[in-house]
Amino acid sequence: MNNEKVQIFDTTLRDGEQVPGCKLNTEQKLVIAARLDLLGVDVIEAGFPISSPGDFKSVQEIAKIVENATVCGLTRSVKKDIEVAAEALKYAKKPRIHTGIGTSDSHIKYKFNSTREQIIERAVAAVKYAKSFVEDVEFYAEDAGRTDNEFLARVCEAVIKAGATVLNIPDTTGYCLPEQYGAKMKFLKENVRGIDKAILSCHCHNDLGLATANSIAGVINGARQIECTINGLGERAGNTSLEEVVMILRQHPDLKLDTNIDTTLLYSTSLLVSDSMSMPVQPNKAIVGANAFAHSSGIHQDGVIKNRETYEIIDPKEVGVTESAIVLTARSGRAALAYRAKNVGYELTKLQLDEVYQEFLKFADTRKEVKDDDIHTILKRCSVYKEIVA
Repeated sequence: MNNEKVQIFDTTLRDGEQVPGCKLNTEQKLVIAARLDLLGVDVIEAGFPISSPGDFKSVQEIAKIVENATVCGLTRSVKKDIEVAAEALKYAKKPRIHTGIGTSDSHIKYKFNSTREQIIERAVAAVKYAKSFVEDVEFYAEDAGRTDNEFLARVCEAVIKAGATVLNIPDTTGYCLPEQYGAKMKFLKENVRGIDKAILSCHCHNDLGLATANSIAGVINGARQIECTINGLGERAGNTSLEEVVMILRQHPDLKLDTNIDTTLLYSTSLLVSDSMSMPVQPNKAIVGANAFAHSSGIHQDGVIKNRETYEIIDPKEVGVTESAIVLTARSGRAALAYRAKNVGYELTKLQLDEVYQEFLKFADTRKEVKDDDIHTILKRCSVYKEIVA
């Protein structure tokens, strides 16, 4: 049985760029957009065209160069926003307008000073107007995570009827638990008339560290698009991490879900975005962190040296990392020291290793990490050094 496809909607250039200090110029955005297109994302959210002349220009220029992905522009449910987005996207081979409005009672009362009925009217009007410019219209129900499911279903039904092709169900504040977010998707699949005419989309924030888990719960329960960013960049604590959801689906074939992403480009794409935005990736970040395939515990190192799969569920090469790293520290064991010594040209017998290991521990206790050059220093301190190099 063939896997069902989950579309990857990348919003690094829109939601990701909203991180303080991560502003990109048009040239940088074009480089990243070209890489995202090569990576195999289905949709590139290029920006929020009405927000500034610079953003308009960036969306326009990205629309010109992207060959394969849909290029998307964000708007509010405001006519001028939609007109400006349509103008910015006019060169796109596959344009999409992404429009919407808040649907939670909190947004309706405090943000819009409105009523549920008026919100539905505005949502429908926005979708219809966007539809007059492009065929592909995505509707976002902002703060859907805290929106009553029955009202959310009414909104979805109304915008599908108005022509929406994608329904974005954002957990805008990162509030939902995975079972709650999954149940919301399931409710919409089962209770919205015409739901077969639109794709349900997950857009989850990471305020409670649940963005990835919520997105996976969403697709398990019927969503077929995940909105995410490279390295999990985004407002506040960030968005769903593209590399995480892609590799979760790849590593769990039982879900029968997959993406078109070329995973061998994940690591280099992560580096490109990190360098462009001057936003370092935390070392323990899943999939693309510096330590994602590094092992320093002696027990782990021994297992990985004997068989990588004892402690790694992903082959590093699958995500574009050359190899696993055996990091020498005072917690490392004999197997790791022998492995790293061999890499720099020393074949140690068991008896030689016993002496060298004791010297290694003394040295390692004074360092955070033992480098290749240090191995030469350690060996020269040992009585067996001459027979090792003989």
